[in-house]
Amino acid sequence: MATTDNILQGVNVLGHVSESQRKILTPQALAFLALLQRSFNQTRKSLLERRKLRQAELDKGNLPDFLPETRHIRENPTWKGAPPAPGLVDRRVEITGPTDRKMVVNALNSDVWTYMADFEDSSAPTWENMVNGQVNLYDAVRKQVDFKQGPKEYKLRTDRKLPTLIVRPRGWHLDEKHVTVDGEPMSGSLFDFGLYFYHNAFEAVKQGFGPYFYLPKMESHLEARLWNDVFNLAQDTIGMRRGTIRGTVLIETIMAAFEMDEIIYELRDHSSGLNCGRWDYIFSVIKKFRQNSSFVLPDRSCVTMTVPFMDAYVKLLIQTCHKRGVHAMGGMAAQIPIKDDKAANDKAMEGVRADKLREVRAGHDGTWVAHPALAIIATEIFNKHMPTPNQLFVRREDVQIGQNDLLNMNVPGKITEEGIRKNLNIGLGYMEAWVRGVGCVPINYLMEDAATAEVSRSQLWQWVRHGVTTAEGKRVDKAYALKLLKEQTQELAAKAPKGNKFQLAAQYFAGQVTGEDYADFLTSLLYNEITSAGSPSPASKL
Repeated sequence: MATTDNILQGVNVLGHVSESQRKILTPQALAFLALLQRSFNQTRKSLLERRKLRQAELDKGNLPDFLPETRHIRENPTWKGAPPAPGLVDRRVEITGPTDRKMVVNALNSDVWTYMADFEDSSAPTWENMVNGQVNLYDAVRKQVDFKQGPKEYKLRTDRKLPTLIVRPRGWHLDEKHVTVDGEPMSGSLFDFGLYFYHNAFEAVKQGFGPYFYLPKMESHLEARLWNDVFNLAQDTIGMRRGTIRGTVLIETIMAAFEMDEIIYELRDHSSGLNCGRWDYIFSVIKKFRQNSSFVLPDRSCVTMTVPFMDAYVKLLIQTCHKRGVHAMGGMAAQIPIKDDKAANDKAMEGVRADKLREVRAGHDGTWVAHPALAIIATEIFNKHMPTPNQLFVRREDVQIGQNDLLNMNVPGKITEEGIRKNLNIGLGYMEAWVRGVGCVPINYLMEDAATAEVSRSQLWQWVRHGVTTAEGKRVDKAYALKLLKEQTQELAAKAPKGNKFQLAAQYFAGQVTGEDYADFLTSLLYNEITSAGSPSPASKL
């Protein structure tokens, strides 16, 4: 077997490594990353190329459907996913958020069942954020994450069992440019997964849970197969029993919605279910069919969970998961309490209540919240309507969902100037924060992350591309979009502190809202703005 020094030849770290980060970026951990990268990066790149080929088919007007070649998997009722792992039997309320130390402590102190620590959509992947996040999770797994900030102390509560920790690595499309292996940037997914797994897998099991992950942005069962291969090699390498890892897949692309059975099948010994990633799912529908005028959607506020294509996706996800014995997790409540307006706050919280009631009655086994205050509402609803640890027995055999249901774009509503301005504000607000290294931003009492910014820019692109007319009678063209962009940029920049980056955000945004250029992801478009790669340090010298 190759020695660590041999494996580390060709591995370079281009980011600054502080003293506190050295316990994470050890030669052994970097050798483990190199093993994953060399084993799987070519497959990853070929699967990303496959996405482009599928997009070219969609651009020609060929619509997705359930795959004929995997019908035998869908129609075989006998296979199941893995039974729920320790700490994942009851997941009725999950809180999500980035991996900064304050968030980690506050999330683990919340009255929830699990905490999804996020290296993806609610984190801007600066080198500092990514590596410090790993330090924080290393300490959190060992319950050594207490710290002091000024006069305030942040301490893990000791009066009860802590929520189960689940980690979301970046999606397959993102690189980690601060580490190179054989001259190529490391996969962001493998970097995030590999460091957390290498340092914490055995300790997590010792603490009564395990190495658990949320897997984002997948577009096919072949991408799930790749994760399963990664899991098997990772467990074999450190001498851990296969099947210890669990992965919950976010169904947040329209392509994956047609392959839910197959995705669970590929991961089956490691599967802990599927989740409705609602905002990314809407983004994916617009993105994939952006050249097709039949898929133009009205203002974002009109695209609720009860419109036909969203309702169909939820029903199919619950039916599929429960048929296979795994959890069907609900979506995010992104609201933030409105402290200075009781009437507005009451209305917002009533919306959360109705959304969670819809989820539990549909058969979901749990739900997401972005703020601890919302956990109280979600818990109350799920406790009342789900007295059992989960609803895996709710089989939803009444559901019959076909291709037309998943692609039913009959969404009532209009496109308004107010909707355009809201999209501009969300896109600009999020991008401006992102290039400052902040990945989730409160805007109008909603916690916005990359997914909602993607919906905003994709809608704007789509409306200009297809020359829609607003409810006010104005045709949405390039000039109109750029005029409103300029106005919103000036308004936001005037209110923001000096040194803000709204003009930089607007430069990037201008290229994305005219119905011409369309970046695959905003995060990929902006990534170079937050990289701080210096001269390479050989990994063996760290």
